[in-house]
Amino acid sequence: MTTKIDVGILGATGMVGQEFVAALENHPWFRIAWLAASQRSAGKRYRDAAPWRLDRPMPTTVADMVVQRCEPSDSPMLVFSGLDSSVAGDIESDFANAGRTVVSNAKNYRMAEDVPLLIPEINPDHLNLLSQQSKARAWSGKIVTNPNCSTIVMTLALAPLCQFGLEQVMVTTLQAVSGAGYPGVSSLDILGNILPHIPGEESKMEEETQKLLGTVGADGIQPHDVVVSAQTTRVPVLNGHTTLISVKLTETPTEGNIVDAFRAYQGRPQVEELPSAPRHPIVYLTDPDRPQPKYDVNTEGGMSVTVGRLRNCPVLDYKFIALGHNTVRGAAGAAILNAELMKVDDLL
Repeated sequence: MTTKIDVGILGATGMVGQEFVAALENHPWFRIAWLAASQRSAGKRYRDAAPWRLDRPMPTTVADMVVQRCEPSDSPMLVFSGLDSSVAGDIESDFANAGRTVVSNAKNYRMAEDVPLLIPEINPDHLNLLSQQSKARAWSGKIVTNPNCSTIVMTLALAPLCQFGLEQVMVTTLQAVSGAGYPGVSSLDILGNILPHIPGEESKMEEETQKLLGTVGADGIQPHDVVVSAQTTRVPVLNGHTTLISVKLTETPTEGNIVDAFRAYQGRPQVEELPSAPRHPIVYLTDPDRPQPKYDVNTEGGMSVTVGRLRNCPVLDYKFIALGHNTVRGAAGAAILNAELMKVDDLL
């Protein structure tokens, strides 16, 4: 592209907003032209409004931008939303009503029947819901969502197994503290400890997975009939959600069949060579002590899910471990990849 598309970021000062800023700094298709956040940040320069928490410097191109209110009047036509769900619903609908395309990381519209819940490698055809959305909603814009961060990691690892008849899934998560935002979890609560409850997380994994793996038709989404049982925990890890997964399959593939399926798995982002797409959305590791967040969370820029320790399960059929970067592949990177696919499909 010779001319980049101007984009805005809602919730630009938060953890996900900062990941959007970092990921879009040198993007070949998109250019940050507008930043917005809460009323207490509006009117300030971004460098003064955002408590920068990433391990690379704040891009100089945005440091002196003035943060705007989350109002659509002067925003670009494409906005990424890193807003907290407590405010995202009304704000995102205001932008869609104003004709903007909102690519959201928030949960508010994920399970709506006419809103795509998208992982481009898995269900790119769910963008067809946008035609239903334009008929069902009063707004002239559109909203597309990406799943919960732990759901993305798990579902990417499950997708190659659908060819063997995916019936049941049991999953336990070990989720990083960055997933709780900033300031997030108190150090007195998490250091040397595990928090065994993340509000709302288990139901997201159980419900979103069925929509993601479902089929789209004239009447909307027919959810996949896989049954997911999730337990979610917070652990003292900075970045990276680890998922411990057991699966029941209709067929009886060998371990070699499953490893081959992991390694061969690709989707439209790889075929289209989208800028943010990892060459390998799933990377299978053979070392018995991998994946580990310390070593593997940034695989292919944090956009790949690493899988390992595949073995027989005495309760179901197979069990394995999958790891993904929760604020990259699980949040900002996922939304940017969604927008790239929409660009290729002339939906921006």
